Amino acid sequence: MSLDKYTASARLSRYESGAMSISLESLFELARALEVPPAYLLASTASMADAVLALGEQPLRQQDQLAKALVALANLDTQARDELVRTLFASNVKE
Repeated sequence: MSLDKYTASARLSRYESGAMSISLESLFELARALEVPPAYLLASTASMADAVLALGEQPLRQQDQLAKALVALANLDTQARDELVRTLFASNVKE
């Protein structure tokens, strides 16, 4: 994937607009070049991309634990989840 910047820019624009699709192999190669997990490039929202990056920076064992924690958090009712998140953020604030 060695393209000059103008060709690369035009190609990325076509990918973004949906006029062109990327092969799985190229997606993985692009992810390696950008030093991000491939899932980052497929994230449908900025929040999802942030979560993928944060998870990808952790060792595998920690990824498993964090994924389980996220599933458990997502399964809570909204009020309980909001309260737990507020508590978590409050405990991380340094005075």
